[in-house]
Amino acid sequence: MADDRVTSSTRFSQGGPTRRALLAATAGLSAATLLPASANAAVFPVPEILPLEKGDYAEARRRFRTNLIKKGPAPEKSEPLGTPSGARRVLYHGGPEGSIELIAWLSHYEPSAKLKPAVLFLHGGNATGDGHWELMKSYWEAGFVVLHPSFRGENGQAGNFSGFYDETADALAAANYLESLPGIDKGRLFLAGHSNGGTLSLLASMTRKFRAAAPISAGVNSWRFFGRYDREIRFDADDPMEFIMRSSVCFGPSLKCPTLLLRGTEERPFDKDHQLLIDRARSAGVSIEAKLLPGNHNGVVPGAVLESIRFFNEVAA
Repeated sequence: MADDRVTSSTRFSQGGPTRRALLAATAGLSAATLLPASANAAVFPVPEILPLEKGDYAEARRRFRTNLIKKGPAPEKSEPLGTPSGARRVLYHGGPEGSIELIAWLSHYEPSAKLKPAVLFLHGGNATGDGHWELMKSYWEAGFVVLHPSFRGENGQAGNFSGFYDETADALAAANYLESLPGIDKGRLFLAGHSNGGTLSLLASMTRKFRAAAPISAGVNSWRFFGRYDREIRFDADDPMEFIMRSSVCFGPSLKCPTLLLRGTEERPFDKDHQLLIDRARSAGVSIEAKLLPGNHNGVVPGAVLESIRFFNEVAA
């Protein structure tokens, strides 16, 4: 989609398997196990000007409840989670009001009197696998404790997939778990994520304060996302607030920490959406920058992880 323009008459009706195959490769999953694109695409209007909400996103979340028209697991079929090399399998309380125990992978570390910085990393796609964990190695080699959570409805776990909204609650629950661990420096709790995880990173960092956030290849406009991946719509698409609450661009001033948006030079050009988020965040005095790194949507991740480490160390210095 080389042209970023949308109009009030634009209506999305499309989908495709390309993203599924790419994310499957990154996660170490088989593309054949993933659901195909929808045959009957959803149709919904796109606002000519993406709305700017005046209220704080955290407060809006307290008032809003997503209305799931269809309930069920995440739209990527995947294997149950094991424990990859270098990780310890832990459980955190996610799901509705902490009612579901969800799997997360934690890097090995020894608690000590000297508190350690930590990174919560949110995976791409709607399932995770060993390939995602392998990307975390640079964090623990740089001295960070890493927690890599899965979310409700993924990898055979309980809970209903919502498409970014309730998954944000899981990410926040994972953050609470990570900062409660012995030996973790609560003042150096960082957030990063790729693709869908980048989208969740932005929404999470608009809800509570992290030391800094580095979303990688994040979506900021849910109308655009669900227009391409309509099979992932489980909510009432006739309610504009469902899209607004999944679009960080609508809540730019709500960002609560320094933020670095990272993206590959070969990715689809969504510069206008990202720039609108940046402009809105800066209007409230938020420190936010964007940086392009060599690579495509998945190939950029190793370099982006290294760049996020540089950024986190710089912010914490």
